[in-house]
Amino acid sequence: MPRDFVNFEIEDRIALVTVNRPPVNALNLQVLREIKEAFLELGGRKDVGAVIVTGGGNVFVAGADIKMFLEMDPDGAVELSGFSTGVFGAIVGFKGVVIAAVSGLALGGGCELALACDIRVADKDAIFGLPEVGLGVMPGAGGTQRLPRLVGSGKAKEMIFSGDPINAEDAKSIGLVERVAPKGEAVSEARKLAKRILLRGPVAVANAKRAIDEGMGLALEEGLRREGVLFSELFKTADKREGIGAFIEKRKPDFIGE
Repeated sequence: MPRDFVNFEIEDRIALVTVNRPPVNALNLQVLREIKEAFLELGGRKDVGAVIVTGGGNVFVAGADIKMFLEMDPDGAVELSGFSTGVFGAIVGFKGVVIAAVSGLALGGGCELALACDIRVADKDAIFGLPEVGLGVMPGAGGTQRLPRLVGSGKAKEMIFSGDPINAEDAKSIGLVERVAPKGEAVSEARKLAKRILLRGPVAVANAKRAIDEGMGLALEEGLRREGVLFSELFKTADKREGIGAFIEKRKPDFIGE
């Protein structure tokens, strides 16, 4: 069913999810709810192996709709933070790869949305930032947790404490962005990357994603044990037999995702 602000189109097993709430695609409760609905719907489809998240117009997502904060009390703030975390958790929990294709502004909640994705591709004019402290608040949808895991605590503190934005090249240099594309080419570059990933074994990619995401919260020895379990699970799959067989026979594998 069409939604008001968040919809997707599917081509070649890649879903393009677009947030489109002019003029700057600001996140309010309805937009957040629609993002979650879109990912839950995509998670139940067998014709989707990768998702690209982008913004309509020339903006990714310029942040939360600040009007929500005007009359919000601490209880409401706790509820909003939990709700937002659940929305972005649906992105993190998607079994396939999720790529943020960022053009223009990715500020506040928009930056946190990008952080919830597996990989970030930005065009050269993209701007990232977490400016919440300038409003007397702080990131509350994962920014204080996901950003330091990507860029380290010192750089994350610098960005969050100052509220200063950074450009795409600087974002790439600190590990916030994986690829920088020419202006207007973020979606195209993300699609090229998604197509390459979809050539690989989908169960293997899904298990590798789980190993990385789950291992980040574990001590090294526990993470290694978890990796071993997920690694071993692949040896009972048809894709493992196909992948090894194709390598030996010097042909392209035909994975079925089982």
